[in-house]
Amino acid sequence: MATTNGANGTNGAQKAARPVKIIIVGAGFAGLACAIESRLKGHDVILLEKFSALKVLGDIISFGPNAGRIFGRWGLHDKIWPLCTHLKVFNLHTWKGELITAQALNEKDFGSYSYNGHRGELHQILFDHAIELGVDLRLSSDVTEYWEDEHAAGVVCNGEKLTADVVIGADGVRSKAREMVLGYFDQPKPSGYAIYRAWFNAKESGIGEDPLSDYLVKDGDAFYGWIGKDVHMLSSSSKGGRDVSWVITHKDEADIEESWSFPGKMEDVLKIVEDWDPRCAAILSKAPSCVDWKLVYRDPLPTWISKKARIALIGDAAHPFLPTSIQGASQALEDGVTIAVNLKISGPEEAPLAIQAFEYIRYQRVRNAQRTGETNRDKWHQADDKKAVEDPKSVALNREEWLLGHDAEKHAWEAYPEAAKEIKEHGYHLPELPEGDVSADRVAKSREEYLAREI
Repeated sequence: MATTNGANGTNGAQKAARPVKIIIVGAGFAGLACAIESRLKGHDVILLEKFSALKVLGDIISFGPNAGRIFGRWGLHDKIWPLCTHLKVFNLHTWKGELITAQALNEKDFGSYSYNGHRGELHQILFDHAIELGVDLRLSSDVTEYWEDEHAAGVVCNGEKLTADVVIGADGVRSKAREMVLGYFDQPKPSGYAIYRAWFNAKESGIGEDPLSDYLVKDGDAFYGWIGKDVHMLSSSSKGGRDVSWVITHKDEADIEESWSFPGKMEDVLKIVEDWDPRCAAILSKAPSCVDWKLVYRDPLPTWISKKARIALIGDAAHPFLPTSIQGASQALEDGVTIAVNLKISGPEEAPLAIQAFEYIRYQRVRNAQRTGETNRDKWHQADDKKAVEDPKSVALNREEWLLGHDAEKHAWEAYPEAAKEIKEHGYHLPELPEGDVSADRVAKSREEYLAREI
């Protein structure tokens, strides 16, 4: 089994007399990433998933170069790449159809590929890879309870008590682990937005026969977008123009308790663009069906880890992202890699320190990445047509090195010693938001609520 021992090839901190035992709850991208990297680092892993079988569901998902670097190191490029969109230009228009910019897209940025493809197909590749590496993946696993003490942590799954050194809650936006960590239910807030989305076969839809939509598929993969007041629409083709996907983000005041998807009504979709560039309706109407995905929002949690630091939240359980960040899945992968590296260094004896260091290393980076979702959405939804055309850079996709050039594994090896030293010398403290964060006042209240509770 392959292992990686840091940026310089070796690391003297491999002091574990036995492998770290890890239970991961949830086999989404966060859970699978943590499981895969943990096996590569020599840990014993049980991965629990409530569904009885893997189904190829969903539509478009994007992984930036910061995640692409991880896929490449895992040897998955040749399996993933043929399934992905291969885009050369992003054609962005005003809602009336005037071209703002034809932004060149690189095959590689900061030395790594980006991967954009069907969520279910890419998930299947990671699922299979985890099994190949020896992850003990257990389907139909209903986790009803989390527990920890000074020496171990675990879950109650299908009525059976399971024990490990640490438990990783990768159980998504409706996380049970999050409630255990916080000691209370963290109430989400309406975002004011929803997304209609679809993925469909190009040939069956007739999209290539309509001059208002054929440009998406006739010359291979293509990427088009339109922006207007409180709305933006994106559409791309994949696999050489064989598949097409679109998303349209719009204002929506639906009062729901959690992000959730419902069957969408095409008449409602088309109403949003009834006065827009006719190419928009032409593309949207080709989908045989769509999903109406209501978005809610969560302020940053006061912590991602339990009181005894043997249970940690990762991915959407810890920090759900707005889709406009184009980073939610990538940051989930970074979480899993960081956890695995930290535990490799700490060994089972200092596993709680590794969990605390995980939060120390990741919290502010994740929050800064989250904020890009708000800034990307707002710059498109509030753009002035004339100014956007005059200054295309003001609405172009951001490709910043701090975000996309990050090497999560290398960073974890390098950052762990400082994080561990800080925690050992000064004790554990709840993480701080980046300076100037707009949610600081609200998060301060949640910190007070968290500290007032005995878990």
